[in-house]
Amino acid sequence: MDLAEQKAALRAEILGLRARWNPALGAQLAAHVLASGIVPAGAVVAGFWPMPHEIDIRPLLTALHERGHVIGLPETTPRGNPLIFRAWAPGVELARGRYGTMHPLGAAVTPDFVLVPLVAFDATGHRLGYGGGYYDRTLAGLPHAFRLGCAYAAQQVAHVPVEETDFHLHAVATEGEVYRFGNASS
Repeated sequence: MDLAEQKAALRAEILGLRARWNPALGAQLAAHVLASGIVPAGAVVAGFWPMPHEIDIRPLLTALHERGHVIGLPETTPRGNPLIFRAWAPGVELARGRYGTMHPLGAAVTPDFVLVPLVAFDATGHRLGYGGGYYDRTLAGLPHAFRLGCAYAAQQVAHVPVEETDFHLHAVATEGEVYRFGNASS
């Protein structure tokens, strides 16, 4: 099996399982992130509006906003382009984007801390995304931003197949804990 086939098979496996998991576990994820102190004071934080069956990070987004962080949510641009993060606050109206995503219509913001959605992750900080390359292109333009994956603990796998353009994560937050990784270069 080539790399693309390996990624597709793992993606299908995890997405099939994820439909049975409880998005409300995002409240526990939020508690772990806040207790860890991993988000620096004053950081501009890029989040994401959860897709169906993703762990719900809205409690974390709200808590970070209440602590004074500027929050941006991604607008999914045409394929081949990086994401644009738009300013968000609780209660702001969201627009429907590509692939079922939701984003605010506010001003663009440049994050220095990115909450990254994922399909799977491994103990070395590799992540498997949805296959469009949006986050890898976006992270390439934010080389100094801290990258925190957000996932269910059950999304951890033994090995994520990677290629040269895949970005490592600095850490992953789950409902169980925050995992930190030593090597998070691209």
